[in-house]
Amino acid sequence: MTAPPSRHIVLTGATGRISSLVARHLAAHHRVTLASRTPPPGVRRPGVRHVACDYDDPGSLAEAFRGADVLFVVTNDPTRPAHDRNILDAAVEAPVGHLVKLSAAAVRDGAAHDLVTRWQRTNEDRVKASGIPWTMVQPRSFMSHALAWAPGIRDHDATHALHPHSRNACVAPEDIAEVTARLLGDPRHHFRSYQLTGPQPLSAHEQTAVLAELLGRPLVCRDLSPEEARRGYARRYPQAMADALVESAGRQLAGAKAHTTDTVERLTGRPPTTFAQWAAGHRDRFT
Repeated sequence: MTAPPSRHIVLTGATGRISSLVARHLAAHHRVTLASRTPPPGVRRPGVRHVACDYDDPGSLAEAFRGADVLFVVTNDPTRPAHDRNILDAAVEAPVGHLVKLSAAAVRDGAAHDLVTRWQRTNEDRVKASGIPWTMVQPRSFMSHALAWAPGIRDHDATHALHPHSRNACVAPEDIAEVTARLLGDPRHHFRSYQLTGPQPLSAHEQTAVLAELLGRPLVCRDLSPEEARRGYARRYPQAMADALVESAGRQLAGAKAHTTDTVERLTGRPPTTFAQWAAGHRDRFT
């Protein structure tokens, strides 16, 4: 029997949630480079190394990407587009054999023109024009965003949301990571885009009910006004990002995020994780 090919896989954003989960799904025969400013915790095994790099420093990126068969690109700041340009320039220079980009489901929505979506569309267009074989991973909102409710649940038995009855087909980060690991370096997925969702659209009100059942106590989901939501976002993100998130919530209210896909099941051979399953796996974060 022929041994599976060994690849050198570079994961950017290695201290973030998705890349750290992807690393756990990669077979042991691959060489894996975790690229980030600081070493990520919790990934220790033979064949895995960390390389310090800075998205503002093209030289450090070129060093991190050298000899890579596959590059997984994760960036998270639309107010600093130079990061994305520097990463792509270094990937071309390396050169990288296959680039897998974590993007967003909203790029397919012709009515979506907020800052985050425009940024992701521009990034996708640049990757497609780079000459590197590419694959786009386009997830809907992460189920893990519900972790932001944890302090309110612990202290006040309450969650807070803008448009709490609007629905989003959110997806488990673990599902995104498993799908991504299967795409890396596989030529069958070159020049293809995959939109990932959970199995059903849920509102914040419905997610709160799931958490209440899991925790065994009543919880209430309280409505935020757009201004209250904007102020809350602005405490964590630049103002331009806060405005984009409020605008995106308006599209959710209009039903733009309720569509589901079968991509997770087609690529993993199992049904996508439900919100109840995801929450049960992270119960300790809410208690």
